[in-house]
Amino acid sequence: MSSCEICKENFGTTKDGQVVDRYTMDNGRGMVVQVMTYGGIITSICVPNKKGNIGDVTLGFDTLKEYEAGHPYFGALIGRVANRTGRGRFTLDGESYQLAVNNPPNHLHGGIRGFDKHVWDAEVIDKVLHLSYTSQDGEENYPGEVKCMVSYEVTVNSELKINYTATTSKATPINLTNHAYFNLAGEVSVVPAVFCQLNYHLS
Repeated sequence: MSSCEICKENFGTTKDGQVVDRYTMDNGRGMVVQVMTYGGIITSICVPNKKGNIGDVTLGFDTLKEYEAGHPYFGALIGRVANRTGRGRFTLDGESYQLAVNNPPNHLHGGIRGFDKHVWDAEVIDKVLHLSYTSQDGEENYPGEVKCMVSYEVTVNSELKINYTATTSKATPINLTNHAYFNLAGEVSVVPAVFCQLNYHLS
């Protein structure tokens, strides 16, 4: 059950002129989740630790420009197909399809412009955020039109529930997920990576 308050704010405009909104869901018990319409990306998840201190436990950026510049799918909604498709090829109902090889030698996370790079429509119903997007037949060379809906709900028990629904006009592969990266110690605990070089000799 959700008793979450949801508010909407402008988060910027994409390079091609589409307005992006960000929704903040607050359950009034210390859990606050932010999701934007660009890629259905979860930009932050703030929760209290055992001492009651609030921290952001998911990785992301502060601006839309940073997301558009490229990132390792921080918090993004992935589709049509999450993970890799070997050599970007599959056969369905006797027909072979060649997808973009965007992660050589494979196809990754829906292609060059997967679901994470589209602006989704948003609607709040009964304190649940619903995002929807229609992927056209042939998009990224996948067969069939796919109508997707993803809901985000923050509950009174401080749970984040994500539900996925998809309907298609013809047989097509589909595997949806969210690609959040978590740091349960809180964002402020992130330290720069340290690289070292080891010199050794074989005798």
